[in-house]
Amino acid sequence: MQTREERTYQAVIGLEFHVHLATTTKMFCGCRLVYGDEPNTHTCPVCLGHPGTLPVINEKAIELGVMAGLALNCDVAERAVFARKNYFYPDLPKGYQISQFDEPICNGGHLDVPVGDETVRVGITRLHLEEDAAKNVHVGVSGRMHGSVGSMVDFNRGGTPLMEIVTEPDIPSPEAARAAANHLKEIMRAIGVSEADMEKGQLRCDANVSIRNPDGSFGTKTELKNMNSFRFVERGLARELERQQGILDSGGTVAQTTLHYDPETDEVHELRSKEFAHDYRYFPEPDLLPLELSEAWVREIESRMPELPDAMRARFVEDYGLSPYDAGVLTADRDLAVYYEAVAAEVDPKQAANWISGDLRSLLNESGEEVSNSKASPERMIELICLVRDGAISRSAARDVIGRVFETGDSPTAIVEREGLASVGGDELSGVIEEVIAANPDEVGRVKVGDKKVMGFLIGQVMKATRGNADGGRAREILLQKLDS
Repeated sequence: MQTREERTYQAVIGLEFHVHLATTTKMFCGCRLVYGDEPNTHTCPVCLGHPGTLPVINEKAIELGVMAGLALNCDVAERAVFARKNYFYPDLPKGYQISQFDEPICNGGHLDVPVGDETVRVGITRLHLEEDAAKNVHVGVSGRMHGSVGSMVDFNRGGTPLMEIVTEPDIPSPEAARAAANHLKEIMRAIGVSEADMEKGQLRCDANVSIRNPDGSFGTKTELKNMNSFRFVERGLARELERQQGILDSGGTVAQTTLHYDPETDEVHELRSKEFAHDYRYFPEPDLLPLELSEAWVREIESRMPELPDAMRARFVEDYGLSPYDAGVLTADRDLAVYYEAVAAEVDPKQAANWISGDLRSLLNESGEEVSNSKASPERMIELICLVRDGAISRSAARDVIGRVFETGDSPTAIVEREGLASVGGDELSGVIEEVIAANPDEVGRVKVGDKKVMGFLIGQVMKATRGNADGGRAREILLQKLDS
């Protein structure tokens, strides 16, 4: 009999993404979509489900759904049908959700996900359109239903165009699931289908997870609902796999259920038994005609598609000589990629990548600012890199300068002159080095007898004397020349 230590388990994970589409109005009415406005200020009889009202399909939402399908290598259907998904909950005033069931707008497709040094191909089962429910707001310390003292409903979100993307159970690990979620977000943002901001609820992720049986068949799956960060997707799946393994090791049976991951306790908790399709009593929406999508219309949309992240990443490696990692960092954000190309057109592409993916990106992350709104414009970055290239400032001083540029938008040249950050070179640097040699005879003697480790100390003294405004490589070169002579 196998012991627990001898057993091996194979995770089987599929993801369901709910993505808000970047339209200005709702899916079936003309109410505006504005995040952060006062609750219940963007509603009408249609999205509130008043009797006798009729929905009208948002054409832009259909176009964005087709774009997403094309980006995910899906087959776009010639005919798609909306259906009523019946269930009762406070955030659904009609008592049903208008969705798509057996005839979605897109089928098939795949997503190639970089995971470490490998690429995992994740199949796409379907992509369909629907309207989002309203938002339940739970009053209490936790902000969740458990422990709340009351709940309210904000109908501003109700009726938002929503795209559901269902993957095949091809994902082998929680790490790969996190990478898949992140990659899908990159694609949605790159093609302008959605901002996919998880904090705003524009991208939500559910996961179906099971452990493969010894005979190769799927085990009983459970569903983790509404994980609102990529980190929680990975952690929640890891905890659920541990829970299922514990049940199987003890001889128990995994029940098909819906679960919630609590990031505060790092545990999963059962919410309810898992629903099945027949529980929703789907039937075609009688107030909406089927969609007929012509091949010519789909091809016209395809002709307007921007470059996808995978293609851009490969191009950055080929055209700019970047490593796959650096290319991935720069193309993960379309605005950052556009910024990079503007800089790389004027200076060395690898130097541009180092500055943008390193120093600038760090400043952006700390501030929460978008690169498109940054005061450190491409022109300022080009100017800074040229100052370093020409030896006008040291690399360490340039780090201070980019911080000032990021805060003020001032010219790097003006900042260098104003704050006395110009590089020390020529006769001045030579003089400083002679002073360091004279002040440290013991260390100089050790270098002359072959102790090269002491060179670091001497260079440090030179940099200290010049307030970091000397080129370290040039200082080392001059110091060695003087010691040899």
